[in-house]
Formats: sequence, structure tokens, C-alpha cells
Amino acid sequence: MMDAVAQPKTAAGAQVDEKPYLQIAGIVKKFGDHFAVDHVDLTIRRHEIFALLGSSGCGKSTLLRMLAGMERPTAGKIILDGQDITALAPYDRPINMMFQSYALFPHMTVEQNIAFGLKQDRLPKDQIAARVTEMLDLVQLRKFASRKPYQLSGGQQQRVALARSLAKRPKLLLLDEPLGALDKKLRQQTQLELVNTLETVGVTCIMVTHDQEEAMTMASRIGIMSEGRLLQVGTPTEIYDFPNCRFTAEFIGETNIFGGQVVVDEPHCVEIESAELGGRIQIDHGITGPKGMQVWASIRPEDVRLDRGEFTPAPNAARGKIEDIAYLGSYSIYHVRLPSGKVVKSVVPSSRWYEAGEEPPTWGESVNIRWRPDLPVVLTM
Repeated sequence: MMDAVAQPKTAAGAQVDEKPYLQIAGIVKKFGDHFAVDHVDLTIRRHEIFALLGSSGCGKSTLLRMLAGMERPTAGKIILDGQDITALAPYDRPINMMFQSYALFPHMTVEQNIAFGLKQDRLPKDQIAARVTEMLDLVQLRKFASRKPYQLSGGQQQRVALARSLAKRPKLLLLDEPLGALDKKLRQQTQLELVNTLETVGVTCIMVTHDQEEAMTMASRIGIMSEGRLLQVGTPTEIYDFPNCRFTAEFIGETNIFGGQVVVDEPHCVEIESAELGGRIQIDHGITGPKGMQVWASIRPEDVRLDRGEFTPAPNAARGKIEDIAYLGSYSIYHVRLPSGKVVKSVVPSSRWYEAGEEPPTWGESVNIRWRPDLPVVLTM
């Protein structure tokens, strides 16, 4: 189950330019016969915070490295703000990259770390001093300017790395697992701080992460990658509520997926015969596909209603036994095993049983599960 989805992020007060700011056109990266990135096409708008999300080895970091100039594409083009940068060296690109390890210089102070790139560009001393002060204020670390990295917390080190990346005012900021080095509680706190900083600066940003919650919280749009391919691009709400394939449905949050064949195909109603459910799944709208077609229905655990009592066979319903319970304070996740062997997850608010004056169901108890016909998402692959 995912937490509440945040609203799309853009620079504070800025209008998102609908024209492509960054164009990734037919990008391919092969290592021998292996496609690390397989014909990816993607456009990013100015002031957008975009997340590439996928499991390890899916190609997202390789794509990020090609944007940074650290890898040369096998084929395709990268165009940033109208300029073809495909063949440019990393130091000639108006791009900065922040790594998961932060890569701070341990012998330099916070102030010196932030100033490093500006000195490499040979900016006048007064401009460097003004820019460093601006960045220190932006990340609220002015009082730590003279400290070394080892004297800072993980969250403070992350802010120094961000300030150093933003100091050169890049056209594009790349974040590689930006919060991966932080513990879970600090990561959740830092997510919003990082978004606020990026919004204040108004920089266009692409981040790579395998953390679903991080992508859903921080990004205006998300691209789901698997085996080098970009499977789906959309807002966090679109990706979560309307996945276009089983991989996306299962990768983003939790879901219950039932396979079956279409047995009723009407403009206003579709029914799927599912051996896993032990009955039919009814959808209150039509789909594109003939009778007999193999499809899958995705139902989120929070949409599965769990109750006691007599069971009456009906579409979108089954009876099973509680095999496991994960109590998470404000809600519990019930794992219900059906006669077919399929385990279905149902998220139930803890308050429900207390408000009804009932004891919560327990292990081994028989219960009914059901859901409304407007809730399943039908997937064809």
C-alpha cells in the first residue's frame, strides 16, 4: 500500500513549459550483445522534476550516465534546450549530477566544497563568494560553513552535495539515488526539503531511484523502466491508478492480480472467468478485446472489502481463510488464501472494527472478500 500521492511538482510560481526542454530520441546503449537501454524516447519539460523508477539493472542509471556524458550512446540523440549534446564531453554540458555517495571532499569545509566547481570555472572571487552564500542560505547551512563533511549528519551532507550541484546553475540537474544513503525516517523528512529547494531554484531535474515512495512523493511525472525499456510515463496518480501492464501494477505499490478469460464483452460491462478467484470478475465498462482473450485484473488491497458472515456466490467475491496479518498501527493487511491457493491482500483501517464494536478477524478465520466493479484495472500484458 502506498501513502497518499503528492501533487505534481514544479518550480514555485513557474509555469511548466509544454514544449520539450530535454529530448531523448531513440537512445540505445549496448554492452556487447546486451541492451542496457533499448530504444528509449522521452521528453522532459522545463522546470519539471522527473523520476526514472525501476529495479536494479533496469537501465535507469545507464540512461542517467548518458545524459551526463559519462557513457556514449550506441545510437540516438540527446537534445537539451535546442542544443544537440549527444557528443559533448561531460565538462562541456550545462548539466550537474549528484551521486548517491555525495562525493564530498573530506579535507574541504562545507564552503570550500560548494565553491569547488565555481573555482574550476575560474569565476571572479566576489561572484564565487556571493554564489556560495546564496547556496548556503538556500540549504540553511550558513552556520555550518566552516565544518568538514565528517562533522555533519547524513541529511546535512546531502544538502551540501545539492548546494554544490546547484551552485553552477545547471540547465539540468541529475540525481542518482539522492536519498539512498539516509535511513528511512530521515529520507521521508528530506524528500520534501529537497523538493522545496528544487522548486525554489526552478531547475529542471531528473532523478533515478528504486524507491517507489520517493518517486511518488517528489516527481511531477514518473517513467517506469524494466530491462532497458521505458514501459510507462505518467503522473504519480496515473501510474498508480491506471497501470498499463502487470509489471507496472506490481512494481508500484501493492496489488492483487487475477488472470482469466473474457466471457462477457459488452460496451457497458465485461466479465472475466478467473480460476484463481474461483468465479467471475465483473468490470462496469467495456474493453478492447474479443471473448476468450487472456487478460489480468488488478485490484489494489485498499479496494478489497473484507467481512464476516454467510457467503453468497457473486462476481467480484470469494471466501477464504486468513493466513497472515500485518498490523501496522492505523491499518492492517490481511492475507486471505482462497480455495484455488491464490493469496489476496486486503487493507483494513484499524478503526473499522472498533467503530463496529467487533473484534478484528484473526488467523485461520474464514472471511469474505469483495470489491466494486468500477475498481479493477484490466491489463492485457
